[in-house]
Amino acid sequence: MGSLTTNIVLAVAVVAALVGGGSCGPPKVPPGPNITTNYNAPWLPARATWYGQPYGSGPADNGGACGIKNVNLPPYNGMISCGNVPIFKDGRGCGSCYEVKCEQPAACSKQPVTVFITDMNYEPISAYHFDFSGKAFGAMACPGKETELRKAGIIDMQFRRVRCKYPSGQKVTFHVEKGSNPNYLAVLVKFVADDGDVIQMDLQEAGLPAWRPMKLSWGAIWRMDTATPLKAPFSIRVTTESGKSLIAKDVIPVNWMPDAVYVSNVQFY
Repeated sequence: MGSLTTNIVLAVAVVAALVGGGSCGPPKVPPGPNITTNYNAPWLPARATWYGQPYGSGPADNGGACGIKNVNLPPYNGMISCGNVPIFKDGRGCGSCYEVKCEQPAACSKQPVTVFITDMNYEPISAYHFDFSGKAFGAMACPGKETELRKAGIIDMQFRRVRCKYPSGQKVTFHVEKGSNPNYLAVLVKFVADDGDVIQMDLQEAGLPAWRPMKLSWGAIWRMDTATPLKAPFSIRVTTESGKSLIAKDVIPVNWMPDAVYVSNVQFY
Protein backbone atom coordinates (compact mmCIF):
# COMPACT_ATOMS: atom_id res chain seq x y z
CA MET A 1 0.00 0.00 0.00
CA GLY A 2 2.87 2.32 0.88
CA SER A 3 4.45 1.70 -2.51
CA LEU A 4 1.15 2.46 -4.29
CA THR A 5 0.75 5.71 -2.34
CA THR A 6 4.30 6.73 -3.19
CA ASN A 7 3.71 6.05 -6.87
CA ILE A 8 0.52 8.12 -6.84
CA VAL A 9 2.31 11.03 -5.14
CA LEU A 10 5.13 10.87 -7.69
CA ALA A 11 2.65 10.79 -10.58
CA VAL A 12 0.81 13.83 -9.24
CA ALA A 13 4.11 15.66 -8.84
CA VAL A 14 5.13 14.90 -12.41
CA VAL A 15 1.77 16.09 -13.79
CA ALA A 16 1.95 19.25 -11.71
CA ALA A 17 5.46 19.95 -12.98
CA LEU A 18 4.38 19.46 -16.59
CA VAL A 19 1.32 21.67 -16.22
CA GLY A 20 3.31 24.36 -14.46
CA GLY A 21 6.11 24.26 -16.99
CA GLY A 22 8.65 23.06 -14.47
CA SER A 23 10.22 20.61 -16.91
CA CYS A 24 9.64 22.55 -20.12
CA GLY A 25 12.91 24.47 -20.31
CA PRO A 26 13.49 28.20 -19.72
CA PRO A 27 10.54 30.29 -18.55
CA LYS A 28 8.49 31.97 -21.25
CA VAL A 29 9.04 35.71 -21.53
CA PRO A 30 6.03 37.86 -22.49
CA PRO A 31 6.50 40.19 -25.48
CA GLY A 32 7.37 43.83 -24.87
CA PRO A 33 5.37 46.88 -25.95
CA ASN A 34 5.09 47.46 -29.71
CA ILE A 35 8.00 49.28 -31.26
CA THR A 36 6.82 52.59 -32.73
CA THR A 37 8.22 55.18 -35.14
CA ASN A 38 10.10 56.99 -32.39
CA TYR A 39 13.39 57.31 -34.22
CA ASN A 40 15.05 59.05 -31.28
CA ALA A 41 14.52 56.11 -28.92
CA PRO A 42 17.54 54.65 -27.11
CA TRP A 43 19.04 51.26 -27.89
CA LEU A 44 16.95 48.46 -26.43
CA PRO A 45 18.03 44.98 -25.32
CA ALA A 46 16.90 41.88 -27.20
CA ARG A 47 17.98 38.33 -27.94
CA ALA A 48 19.20 37.13 -31.30
CA THR A 49 19.11 33.78 -33.08
CA TRP A 50 19.51 32.80 -36.73
CA TYR A 51 17.96 30.32 -39.13
CA GLY A 52 18.47 28.86 -42.58
CA GLN A 53 21.88 28.52 -44.20
CA PRO A 54 24.94 30.11 -42.54
CA TYR A 55 25.41 32.59 -45.38
CA GLY A 56 21.81 32.44 -46.57
CA SER A 57 18.77 34.69 -46.53
CA GLY A 58 16.64 32.86 -43.97
CA PRO A 59 13.82 30.75 -45.46
CA ALA A 60 14.74 28.09 -48.01
CA ASP A 61 12.43 29.78 -50.54
CA ASN A 62 13.91 33.25 -49.86
CA GLY A 63 10.50 34.44 -48.68
CA GLY A 64 8.85 34.66 -45.27
CA ALA A 65 5.65 35.47 -43.41
CA CYS A 66 5.41 38.93 -44.97
CA GLY A 67 4.86 37.34 -48.37
CA ILE A 68 7.85 39.14 -49.87
CA LYS A 69 9.90 36.95 -52.22
CA ASN A 70 13.52 37.00 -53.35
CA VAL A 71 14.84 38.56 -50.16
CA ASN A 72 18.25 37.22 -51.18
CA LEU A 73 18.33 39.76 -54.01
CA PRO A 74 18.72 43.57 -53.95
CA PRO A 75 17.59 45.70 -52.29
CA TYR A 76 17.28 43.32 -49.31
CA ASN A 77 20.44 41.37 -50.13
CA GLY A 78 19.66 38.76 -47.47
CA MET A 79 19.89 41.31 -44.64
CA ILE A 80 16.54 40.28 -43.18
CA SER A 81 15.08 39.10 -39.90
CA CYS A 82 12.02 37.64 -38.25
CA GLY A 83 10.52 39.82 -35.57
CA ASN A 84 8.49 38.69 -32.58
CA VAL A 85 5.03 40.10 -31.75
CA PRO A 86 5.94 43.76 -30.96
CA ILE A 87 8.14 43.94 -34.06
CA PHE A 88 6.17 41.92 -36.63
CA LYS A 89 2.79 43.27 -35.40
CA ASP A 90 0.69 40.68 -37.25
CA GLY A 91 2.12 41.92 -40.52
CA ARG A 92 1.93 45.64 -39.89
CA GLY A 93 5.62 45.59 -39.05
CA CYS A 94 6.59 44.09 -42.40
CA GLY A 95 9.24 46.15 -44.16
CA SER A 96 10.31 48.13 -41.09
CA CYS A 97 14.04 48.62 -40.51
CA TYR A 98 16.28 48.22 -37.47
CA GLU A 99 19.87 48.86 -36.60
CA VAL A 100 21.21 45.88 -34.66
CA LYS A 101 24.50 45.13 -32.93
CA CYS A 102 26.03 42.87 -30.29
CA GLU A 103 28.86 43.32 -27.79
CA GLN A 104 29.30 39.74 -26.54
CA PRO A 105 30.70 37.19 -27.30
CA ALA A 106 34.12 38.39 -28.37
CA ALA A 107 33.31 37.79 -32.05
CA CYS A 108 30.84 40.71 -32.00
CA SER A 109 32.02 43.82 -33.82
CA LYS A 110 29.93 46.18 -31.66
CA GLN A 111 29.11 48.04 -34.90
CA PRO A 112 25.48 48.40 -36.07
CA VAL A 113 24.10 46.90 -39.26
CA THR A 114 20.62 47.42 -40.71
CA VAL A 115 18.05 44.69 -41.30
CA PHE A 116 14.57 44.56 -42.82
CA ILE A 117 11.68 42.72 -41.14
CA THR A 118 10.32 40.16 -43.61
CA ASP A 119 9.30 37.25 -41.40
CA MET A 120 7.77 36.44 -37.99
CA ASN A 121 8.93 34.57 -34.92
CA TYR A 122 6.89 33.79 -31.81
CA GLU A 123 9.50 31.99 -29.68
CA PRO A 124 9.04 33.52 -26.18
CA ILE A 125 12.72 33.78 -25.25
CA SER A 126 12.80 37.54 -24.79
CA ALA A 127 10.58 40.62 -24.76
CA TYR A 128 12.19 41.43 -28.11
CA HIS A 129 13.57 38.66 -30.31
CA PHE A 130 15.23 38.89 -33.72
CA ASP A 131 15.66 35.64 -35.64
CA PHE A 132 18.11 36.66 -38.35
CA SER A 133 19.11 35.16 -41.64
CA GLY A 134 22.50 33.53 -41.39
CA LYS A 135 23.97 36.40 -43.41
CA ALA A 136 22.49 39.13 -41.19
CA PHE A 137 23.53 37.36 -37.97
CA GLY A 138 27.08 37.03 -39.27
CA ALA A 139 27.12 40.71 -40.26
CA MET A 140 27.22 41.63 -36.54
CA ALA A 141 30.60 39.90 -36.24
CA CYS A 142 34.12 41.21 -36.63
CA PRO A 143 35.50 40.52 -40.11
CA GLY A 144 36.46 36.86 -40.35
CA LYS A 145 34.58 35.96 -37.16
CA GLU A 146 31.16 35.31 -38.76
CA THR A 147 31.27 31.54 -38.30
CA GLU A 148 32.46 31.89 -34.71
CA LEU A 149 29.55 34.20 -33.90
CA ARG A 150 26.97 31.91 -35.52
CA LYS A 151 28.26 29.03 -33.40
CA ALA A 152 27.18 30.99 -30.30
CA GLY A 153 23.54 30.30 -31.26
CA ILE A 154 21.55 32.59 -28.97
CA ILE A 155 23.14 35.90 -28.00
CA ASP A 156 22.20 39.16 -26.33
CA MET A 157 21.97 42.15 -28.66
CA GLN A 158 20.79 45.74 -28.90
CA PHE A 159 18.48 47.34 -31.44
CA ARG A 160 16.75 50.54 -32.43
CA ARG A 161 14.20 51.49 -35.09
CA VAL A 162 15.58 53.44 -38.04
CA ARG A 163 14.14 54.88 -41.23
CA CYS A 164 14.33 52.58 -44.23
CA LYS A 165 16.58 53.72 -47.05
CA TYR A 166 16.56 52.31 -50.57
CA PRO A 167 18.80 52.96 -53.55
CA SER A 168 18.06 56.09 -55.55
CA GLY A 169 15.29 55.42 -58.04
CA GLN A 170 13.68 52.59 -56.08
CA LYS A 171 9.91 53.16 -56.02
CA VAL A 172 7.08 51.64 -53.98
CA THR A 173 6.20 48.37 -55.70
CA PHE A 174 3.06 46.24 -55.80
CA HIS A 175 2.60 42.56 -56.59
CA VAL A 176 -0.88 41.37 -57.54
CA GLU A 177 -1.16 37.96 -55.92
CA LYS A 178 -2.09 34.70 -57.60
CA GLY A 179 -5.83 34.04 -57.51
CA SER A 180 -6.79 37.69 -57.89
CA ASN A 181 -9.78 38.38 -60.15
CA PRO A 182 -12.27 41.22 -60.76
CA ASN A 183 -14.09 40.37 -57.50
CA TYR A 184 -11.04 39.62 -55.37
CA LEU A 185 -7.89 41.71 -55.54
CA ALA A 186 -4.93 40.86 -53.29
CA VAL A 187 -1.89 43.14 -53.46
CA LEU A 188 1.48 42.89 -51.74
CA VAL A 189 3.34 46.15 -51.10
CA LYS A 190 7.12 46.38 -50.76
CA PHE A 191 10.13 48.70 -51.03
CA VAL A 192 8.49 51.37 -48.86
CA ALA A 193 11.07 53.89 -47.69
CA ASP A 194 11.09 55.90 -44.44
CA ASP A 195 8.77 54.05 -41.98
CA GLY A 196 8.97 50.94 -44.13
CA ASP A 197 5.79 49.40 -42.76
CA VAL A 198 2.22 49.96 -43.98
CA ILE A 199 -0.76 50.23 -41.65
CA GLN A 200 -3.44 50.88 -44.29
CA MET A 201 -4.00 50.61 -48.04
CA ASP A 202 -6.96 52.06 -49.90
CA LEU A 203 -8.16 51.46 -53.45
CA GLN A 204 -9.68 53.85 -55.95
CA GLU A 205 -11.37 52.41 -59.04
CA ALA A 206 -11.34 53.99 -62.47
CA GLY A 207 -13.68 56.97 -62.77
CA LEU A 208 -14.77 56.91 -59.12
CA PRO A 209 -13.80 59.56 -56.56
CA ALA A 210 -14.20 57.37 -53.46
CA TRP A 211 -11.36 55.58 -51.74
CA ARG A 212 -12.28 52.14 -50.42
CA PRO A 213 -10.27 50.62 -47.54
CA MET A 214 -8.53 47.35 -48.23
CA LYS A 215 -8.23 44.68 -45.53
CA LEU A 216 -4.97 43.26 -44.28
CA SER A 217 -4.96 39.67 -45.47
CA TRP A 218 -1.62 38.48 -44.07
CA GLY A 219 1.92 39.76 -43.96
CA ALA A 220 2.28 42.69 -46.32
CA ILE A 221 -0.69 41.60 -48.47
CA TRP A 222 -3.86 43.69 -48.57
CA ARG A 223 -7.08 42.60 -50.27
CA MET A 224 -10.41 43.88 -51.59
CA ASP A 225 -13.44 41.57 -51.77
CA THR A 226 -16.45 42.84 -53.70
CA ALA A 227 -19.73 41.50 -55.04
CA THR A 228 -19.47 43.60 -58.20
CA PRO A 229 -16.41 43.51 -60.50
CA LEU A 230 -13.73 46.09 -59.80
CA LYS A 231 -12.98 48.54 -62.60
CA ALA A 232 -9.32 49.14 -63.47
CA PRO A 233 -7.04 51.01 -63.63
CA PHE A 234 -6.59 51.09 -59.86
CA SER A 235 -4.94 53.79 -57.80
CA ILE A 236 -3.60 52.77 -54.39
CA ARG A 237 -3.12 54.97 -51.35
CA VAL A 238 -0.47 53.76 -48.93
CA THR A 239 -0.37 54.93 -45.30
CA THR A 240 2.61 54.15 -43.10
CA GLU A 241 2.86 53.87 -39.33
CA SER A 242 3.64 57.54 -38.68
CA GLY A 243 0.53 58.57 -40.64
CA LYS A 244 2.24 59.60 -43.87
CA SER A 245 0.39 58.78 -47.08
CA LEU A 246 1.13 58.73 -50.78
CA ILE A 247 -0.93 57.84 -53.84
CA ALA A 248 0.23 55.56 -56.63
CA LYS A 249 -2.03 56.85 -59.41
CA ASP A 250 -3.35 54.19 -61.81
CA VAL A 251 -0.50 51.90 -60.72
CA ILE A 252 -2.44 48.73 -61.60
CA PRO A 253 -3.45 49.06 -65.28
CA VAL A 254 -6.59 48.12 -67.16
CA ASN A 255 -5.06 44.90 -68.45
CA TRP A 256 -3.66 43.79 -65.09
CA MET A 257 -2.80 40.16 -64.49
CA PRO A 258 -2.48 37.98 -61.37
CA ASP A 259 1.07 37.21 -60.26
CA ALA A 260 2.38 40.39 -61.84
CA VAL A 261 4.56 43.20 -60.48
CA TYR A 262 3.62 46.87 -60.92
CA VAL A 263 6.15 49.57 -60.04
CA SER A 264 4.82 52.99 -59.06
CA ASN A 265 6.48 56.35 -59.68
CA VAL A 266 6.27 57.45 -56.03
CA GLN A 267 8.29 56.97 -52.88
CA PHE A 268 8.39 58.28 -49.27
CA TYR A 269 11.32 60.68 -49.64
